Amino acid sequence: MARILLVEDNELNRDMLSRRLMRRGYQVEMAADGIEGLKLADTCEPDLILLDLSLPEMDGWEVLRHLKQDPKMKGIPVIALTAHALVTDRNRALEAGFDDYDIKPVEIPRLLKKVEDLLNHEEAS
Repeated sequence: MARILLVEDNELNRDMLSRRLMRRGYQVEMAADGIEGLKLADTCEPDLILLDLSLPEMDGWEVLRHLKQDPKMKGIPVIALTAHALVTDRNRALEAGFDDYDIKPVEIPRLLKKVEDLLNHEEAS
C-alpha cells in the first residue's frame, strides 16, 4: 500500500482528498502547513507528496526546494496543488521540479490518474 503525504492548509480540502485517497487503498499522512509537511516527509517516508503551493509558515515552492536538496527525499514524486490554472503557472511548477501539477478545485478522477501514473512509474524505475 503506497503512502501519500498530503500537505494542504484548507481543512475541507484535506478531509475530502484524504478520504478519497484512503478509499482507493492509500495510506495518507497529513500536514496543514509547509514546515509540518517537510518534517513529515522526512519521518513518514512517503511514496508521493501532494503539495499545496499556498501554505502558511513555508509555501509549497520552498518545501519543494528543501525536498529536492535532501538526498533522502529528492526522489519522492511531488504533485503541486493550486488554484492557479494558467499554462504559465503549470510550466513554472514543472520547471521548479514538481513531477506534476493539478488545479483546484480538484477533479478526483484526474488527480487519482496522476497519482497512479507517478506511483507506477516509480515502481518501474
